[in-house]
Amino acid sequence: QVQLVESGGGLVQPGGSLRLSCAASGSIFSIYAMGWYRQAPGKQREEVATITNGDSTRYADSLKGRFTISRDNANNAMYLQMNSLEPEDTAVYYCNADVRYSDYAHRYWGQGTQVIVSS
Repeated sequence: QVQLVESGGGLVQPGGSLRLSCAASGSIFSIYAMGWYRQAPGKQREEVATITNGDSTRYADSLKGRFTISRDNANNAMYLQMNSLEPEDTAVYYCNADVRYSDYAHRYWGQGTQVIVSS
């Protein structure tokens, strides 16, 4: 199993910045990709950014240039640097880890951290 805990959310003003953190524990060796997803009220969960074990990154087209995903394997942590935040970025942000075992694959999720962009 993999346990994921997000932190760093909060209330920020439009145009501000915020860095989210995700701490991973458990079967870290089984993780082949991690990512950040978000879900706004009344909307489906959407992919924000992903990063593989080889540090290949992928961003939602609308967010590329404002958000940056990174990993710190020494601390089993993943980060999402969010700049130029907009009210539309308000959502619960979830940390995801994709794992692959010998006979099955699974997606793990953190509990989420709330980001509110408002003046």
